[in-house]
Amino acid sequence: MKKIFILVVISFLSCKKDSKEQELPVQETRDTTAVVEKEYKVLDSKFLTKDSIWAPFKEEMASFSEDRYTMLRPLILDKTIPDLQRSVKNGDFTYEELVKFYLFRIRKYDRNNSLSLNSVISINPTILEEARARDRAFKAGERKHAIFGIPVLLKDNINTTGMPTTAGAVAFQNNLTEDAFLVTRLKENGALILGKVNLSEWAYFFCGDCPSGYSAIGGQTLNPYGRKILDTGGSSSGSAVAVAANFAPAAVGSETSGSILSPSSQNSVVGLKPTVGVLSRGGIVPISGTLDTPGPITKSVIDNAILFSAMTGRDKEDAASVANKNLGSDFYTSISEKSLKGVRLGAIKGLMEDSLYVAAINDLKQAGAEVVEFEAEEVQLPNFIRLLNLDMKKDLPHYIEKYGGEVEVRSVEDVMAYNLMDTLNRSPYGQRLFEGIKNDSANEKEFAAIKDTLRRNGTQFFEVPMKKHNLDGVLSINNYHAGFAAVAKYPAITVPMGYGENNAPKGLTFFAKPYREADLYSWAFAYEKATNRRVSPENYKN
Repeated sequence: MKKIFILVVISFLSCKKDSKEQELPVQETRDTTAVVEKEYKVLDSKFLTKDSIWAPFKEEMASFSEDRYTMLRPLILDKTIPDLQRSVKNGDFTYEELVKFYLFRIRKYDRNNSLSLNSVISINPTILEEARARDRAFKAGERKHAIFGIPVLLKDNINTTGMPTTAGAVAFQNNLTEDAFLVTRLKENGALILGKVNLSEWAYFFCGDCPSGYSAIGGQTLNPYGRKILDTGGSSSGSAVAVAANFAPAAVGSETSGSILSPSSQNSVVGLKPTVGVLSRGGIVPISGTLDTPGPITKSVIDNAILFSAMTGRDKEDAASVANKNLGSDFYTSISEKSLKGVRLGAIKGLMEDSLYVAAINDLKQAGAEVVEFEAEEVQLPNFIRLLNLDMKKDLPHYIEKYGGEVEVRSVEDVMAYNLMDTLNRSPYGQRLFEGIKNDSANEKEFAAIKDTLRRNGTQFFEVPMKKHNLDGVLSINNYHAGFAAVAKYPAITVPMGYGENNAPKGLTFFAKPYREADLYSWAFAYEKATNRRVSPENYKN
């Protein structure tokens, strides 16, 4: 199979082998025929140290021994959220011990050693105090949601009190804010915000020539399935890597086009990109108010549905949230009651040379689904980059003004000027995409036309075959067709479907019509139950 080029915004514009790829910045270039260790210009953060992250916990963690960690490992490692809740109910461990277990793992694996992954940027300084409060509440019978007491990591473009929200950028290293709307919802449902994780800086719409998973604040995040060999995907790199390596049961990422689907599939975890507006974007550092959405990343479909449910809610400050037509708040209690029987899914003929994709299709058929092969529509997504340029040019200043903390910059141009004062540390890969934002402009009519063309073309890619073959959904690989889903506002979920050459994980990706997240969960759960293809990364099982 020829080299695969996974792009920042779109992996493939068509599934045909001879199709031309959009001229967008390359997020990954990998030749899977040979094991070659990547060379990175920057590996470790120049702004974080292991000691600085762990200083607040040195005393309290001293009482959590290696023996206790080893005893808890089979009860916690790779277990689902329902499994963890049963263990707490049975008295096997407390929420405080659950947090300490993950803190122990992060300290053991994440930075400054031969297995370091550079995924965690900061730890909630009051996490142990909050965990003890959950234990007291649990004993008093106050647990109301399945997420209660469960540690959750957040992509570091999501506002959270007590920790700066950096977007990976030095210019935002002191961006202290109030909680984003979805963080408030998580806390209301009893989740524990464990900390913040690395991302491709500015959600990978910044440098253009840097590897995915890199930020000046967090350094280079690495893939646990092939450290320095396999790409992490991006931009929610830290979210996916941390979950894959069992640094937390669940994490929140964000996607403009592929930024949840890509790292989730490339790190063998489950990632949902919901319909824009089903989850609030309030308090999240933006790229595009047109396309941005947060979403859950977990090791299992049930956990994904639990985390997703805990974040839902109508945010009156977010127009897309106000317009949300999916008012569900429970996507997990009845997930196992549905099957694939009678569900019609479309398989893209141009992907049928991938043996894992073919195997997944056969598994779906065995589970009762009807799978129809079709030729993908030959459509383009013109001016995609311009949409992002024009949105971010106005959306970043809006975020700073409405949601930001005391930062010195107010615009893309300000960030660029700030970085130029110390390019070696602040922008070692340059800032080519920010240059494009600065130089782009359009009047209101032109901007509206760009968005309308993209929406119609993206919708055509899915709706023509879905109507022709009476399909409920479409099947893809990783984030190959994320760009079309982004502009069409179609939700998607990716589930581990196996491992290719060099042990490279791949995900089976389901697309559905807008606001059909419940369908995606039922299909993904049935597929996962029938196949159970996920395997933990070998070097992170202890």
